[in-house]
Amino acid sequence: MERLNKYIASCGICSRRKADELIESGKVKVNNQVVTNLGQQVADGDIVKVEDKVISKEEKKVYIILNKPKGYVTTNSEQFNRKTVIDLVHENVRVYPVGRLDMYTEGLLILTNDGEFSNKLMHPKNKIEKTYVVTTDTNVTKEQLENLRNGVDIGDYFTKPAKAKMIGNNKVEIIISEGKNRQVRRMCESVGINLLNLRRTKIGKIELGTLQTGKYRYLTEEEKNMI
Repeated sequence: MERLNKYIASCGICSRRKADELIESGKVKVNNQVVTNLGQQVADGDIVKVEDKVISKEEKKVYIILNKPKGYVTTNSEQFNRKTVIDLVHENVRVYPVGRLDMYTEGLLILTNDGEFSNKLMHPKNKIEKTYVVTTDTNVTKEQLENLRNGVDIGDYFTKPAKAKMIGNNKVEIIISEGKNRQVRRMCESVGINLLNLRRTKIGKIELGTLQTGKYRYLTEEEKNMI
C-alpha cells in the first residue's frame, strides 16, 4: 500500500503538495471513483486517474537543469498561449518544474519527474538556499543591505533574514531559503532597490555555471546527491 499523493508524485505528475491540491479538487480517481481523502492508500493493481488520464510510475527518473530565459512561464500547461519552460526541453519524457521563476526572472530552474526529489527541494523544513543576482541602476546602501539581512515586510509577509552583499558594480547577491511569490522582487521594492534584472544562479549547492540562456543539461550523479 502507498499513500495516493506519494503515488502520484512517483508517477512524475507533480510534487506531493500539488498532488494534495489535485485530490482535494476532485481531479483524482481510484478505480473510477473520485477520491478527495488525502489519506487515501492505493495498492498494486489499483487504477489511478488524474484528470481522467490513467497514470503509472515512470521507470526512468530524469533530472534537468535549465537556464530559463525571460518571457517564459514556469508551468506545464498554459491557458493564455504564452511560452512555457517545457517548450525548451526537447526530450521524450514528461517532466515538470520544481518551484517557479516568474516570467521576467532568468536563471536556474530544475525539472524532473521524481516527486520525492522535488519534495526534498521544496519542503520548507529542508531550508534549501536559493541564490539570486539582482542588477540595479541605483547605489545600494549599507542600510538597505542590512535591512535585507534582518528581514523585511513585503506586504503580506515579513521575510526571514537573508544573506545580502554587493558582488560588483550595481549587482547584489541575495540568498534566501523561502519561496514566497516574487519574493526577491518584493524585498528589493521594500528597501528601495530599483531592480533591473533578476537571475537565479544557485539552488542549494547546484550551480548554473556557464550554461547558456535557454539551454539545459542533465544533473550529474554528484549534483543529485547534493540535495
